[in-house]
Amino acid sequence: MSMSKTKLLCDIYKGSRKEEMYIFVDHNEGLSKVPETLLVKFGELKLVTTLLLTEDKTLARSDVKKVLQDIASTGFFLQMPPTVYPLDDTLAENSKLQRGF
Repeated sequence: MSMSKTKLLCDIYKGSRKEEMYIFVDHNEGLSKVPETLLVKFGELKLVTTLLLTEDKTLARSDVKKVLQDIASTGFFLQMPPTVYPLDDTLAENSKLQRGF
């Protein structure tokens, strides 16, 4: 089957322990294929939403093709929190300057 014709009803869960980390799973299979060790690290899980995923769908922080591929191969997709980069030294120094000039 061509990926462009793939449709997947997907449940998205978040945990109580890590902000902005989500598990995407096939709605029909639920969390049954997610390893217990990963579920434990999430803490208490809460269903955030259910989406119909297609290859042409746009997701805010993940490549939908990668999501579909991971769910098909492992039973879940793990979306990690965004990386936060510290300010560089110049910006950090400028933030210490007095305001109101």
